[in-house]
This record gives sequence, structure tokens and C-alpha cells, in this order.
Amino acid sequence: MNAVPGANPAILEDAGPAGGCPAAAPARPPLRKLVAARRPAGPALASDTVWLFDLDNTLHDCSRHIFPAIDGAMTATMAELLGLEREQADILRNEYWARYGATAIGLERHHGIPAADFLEASHRFDVAPLVHAERGIARKLARLPGRRILLTNAPQKYAREVLRALGILQEFELLWTIDHMRLQGRLRPKPSAAMLRQLLARLRVPASRVVLVDDTLKNLRSARSLGMRTVLSHHPGTPHNPYQHGRGDYVDMRVTRIGQLLADRRRRVGKRPV
Repeated sequence: MNAVPGANPAILEDAGPAGGCPAAAPARPPLRKLVAARRPAGPALASDTVWLFDLDNTLHDCSRHIFPAIDGAMTATMAELLGLEREQADILRNEYWARYGATAIGLERHHGIPAADFLEASHRFDVAPLVHAERGIARKLARLPGRRILLTNAPQKYAREVLRALGILQEFELLWTIDHMRLQGRLRPKPSAAMLRQLLARLRVPASRVVLVDDTLKNLRSARSLGMRTVLSHHPGTPHNPYQHGRGDYVDMRVTRIGQLLADRRRRVGKRPV
């Protein structure tokens, strides 16, 4: 899917699966030269960098209020649906999240509970009062050159509510949520390489032009295996990320704030990622 000049990015949210393969990847320019580049606002160019942004603990601090609300709601829903004690349900919730990347997949595969139903039931709370992010995030995203895509394992309705609360919904061309991550009848959320290939085909871009910004290392590792560049959004509250304080060779850059992607051009060009 190509960017449509003048279109509201959020209207592209209902994109479905696409076939085909992305074009062969050309040589990759250094990531820091890309984040330092500037161009006038206007229609997307064929050479634009495509930024894939994770949502929770990347664009906003989810660990402070929202994760506890979601975790509690998921545990309560699982306890009710499966007839478990709350402690048992909580253990199973974490097990499925660690194993599949989304608790909903475990419930669908092992218990026949539709993922959409479970996600809807576990996200019934007012998001806006709980959202917390770095100051000026809308302005910083608007200054980032290239196309911006949201890539999250969260459900569509929740993602839209968070982006709206942050005032950045309009900054995204496409919202690619777990609702769009079904391949051959099965959910394939991050870190699925097959899902990432599907997204590349839909966007019609080679992996070498894509940068994934995510707080979860296994997602970055998968993206790098396809030839994407990667930015680790370090957050101490990210679960199941034991090596986050280090950095593998599949991480090009490490940040703690989105604004760090816009560091002064004179300090960026020609230097290796740190």
C-alpha cells in the first residue's frame, strides 16, 4: 500500500492480507544518516524511509498504568472463561504471552476462544486518563522524515484510542494491528517473519528501506533477519526482555525517547550507531 498524498492516515486501517514479495533489497545506508535527513513536507517519495513503530512502551509508557489494567482484565477474563483460580489464570496468561507473543493466540489455539472476543473483553476501560508519554511527541514524530506505520500486537480499537489520546493518530499512514495479523487462518503477530513479509508486500517497499522501532528484542531480531534496520526503544518495564541492557548485533540504535531519533544532524552523519 502506497501513501496517498493528502489522505488521512487512519483511514487505511482496514487493510487486509496481500500476496507477493517485496523487491530485492539494495545496499542499506547508515541508519543515523536517515534519521538526520530533512526534506520539505509533501507527498511521499519512492525513496522515503518507512518507520514501523511499536505502540506500548515505545510510543507511550504502558507499564505505569495501562499494563496493570490490561493484565488484570485478561487474568479475570481467563479465570472466568476457563474456570481457573485467579493465580492459575495469571500464570497461564504470562505463559501464553511469552510463548506466542500474544495471550490471545494461546487461548484460541488451546481453548477455542476467539482472539477477537478475548481482546475486546480485556480492553474495556477508559484509556485516555492512563496514557503517559514524553512531552512533545506529536511534534517530534511530525519532524521525522519518511512514512510512519504503527505495528502493534494490540487490538485496533485500543491502538486508535491510545494514539488519539497522545494526539498522534494523524501522524500514521497505516495502523497494522493484531486484527490484520492472520495468515492462513492463524494469528501471526510479532515476531512472526511471515507477518512482516506480508506487511512489506502490502507497503511495496524493500526491507532495506524499513526501520522497526520496538521495545522487544525478539521483534527486532526477526526484523533484522529480513534485512530491516532496527531501533531498540529501551524501557525497563518491558517483560520477557532479559538482555535489554545489552545490545545484539541485530540492533542498530538504542534510544529511551522518540526525540532521540531527531538528534542534531552534525553529530549523527558519518558516525556509527551507539
